Amino acid sequence: MEDAGDAPEFLAIGHATRDLLPDGSWRLGGTVTFAALTAQRLGLRAAIVTSGPPEITAALRAALPDVALAIVPSPSATTYENIYQDGARRQYLRDRAAPLRPADIPAAWRAAPVVLLAPLAGEVAPELAAAFPSALVAATPQGWLRRWDAAGYITPGPLEDAHTLLPALRALILSRDDLAPPSSSAAALTAATDQIAAWASAVPLVVVTRGPAGALLHSATAIPEAFAGYPAREVDPTGAGDVFAAAFLCELHATGDARAAVDFANRVAALSVEHPGASGIPTRADVATRFPAP
Repeated sequence: MEDAGDAPEFLAIGHATRDLLPDGSWRLGGTVTFAALTAQRLGLRAAIVTSGPPEITAALRAALPDVALAIVPSPSATTYENIYQDGARRQYLRDRAAPLRPADIPAAWRAAPVVLLAPLAGEVAPELAAAFPSALVAATPQGWLRRWDAAGYITPGPLEDAHTLLPALRALILSRDDLAPPSSSAAALTAATDQIAAWASAVPLVVVTRGPAGALLHSATAIPEAFAGYPAREVDPTGAGDVFAAAFLCELHATGDARAAVDFANRVAALSVEHPGASGIPTRADVATRFPAP
C-alpha cells in the first residue's frame, strides 16, 4: 500500500479500472478516478483507496498527480469491455482486482469529512459505510447491483446487505439504468422506479441522474424534485455520472443545501462532457464563468 499521509477532505473508495478499447488497448476508468479528480479540481484535497497491479498505480499517478493514493496490491486489475451491436451495449467483466475492506483504509484517512463508496464489481465491503461515523458518507451503488456469468456478461441484480449499508448513508446517487437498462420492459422500468422510491425511505438523500435531462432529488418530500440539466456540446459522456456524484457531495459538504448541490452538480457534469475523458472536468471558476449561479 502507498504511503497515505494526512486525512484528505474527499475520499473515494473503489476500483480504478482498465477499460478495454476496440483496438485492444485500454484506458484508465472507474468512478474513483473521475470522482477524486472532480473533487480536486473543485478545491478539495482528494484521495483514493483502490486495489490493482503496478500498471494501475502508474496510470493513476500519471492521470491524478495531485490525488493521494492508497493501493492494495493485486495481481489483476478490474477490467471491463463494452461490445456494441445494433445500437445495444453488452458489458463484460474480464478480470477483477482484490476486494476492499475496512482494514485497507489508512488510519489517518478515517477522519475524512466526505467519503464516496464507489464499487464497480462488488469490491467495496458494505460495512465500510459505517466506518466513518463523523463523515458525509455517500455511495454510487452500481457495482453492488451487477451480476456476471461465467463469460463475464453483466446483468442487473438486487442490492444485497441493504440493511447494513443504507442506514449508514447520507446520500445514494445512481441512475435508473443501474437497475434496468433503457431497453428493459415497462414492468422492469417501473419496478426500478419503485425500488428507488423504497430506498429513499431509508436514506435521507437519493439522487437519480438522468443524463442531459438533469436529475431527480428524493428527500423529505413525498414527490421527487426535478432539476433540469444544462446545455452542453457533448463530445464524450464517459464518467459524467461520477463527476456529478463528486460535485454534488462537494457542494453539499460546503453548503448543506441538497437542492443547490444538485443544481451545481448538473452544471459541473454538463461541462465535463465537452472534452474527451476526464480532461473536461471543470474548476469552480470554469463553472461560474459558463453557468453563473442564479
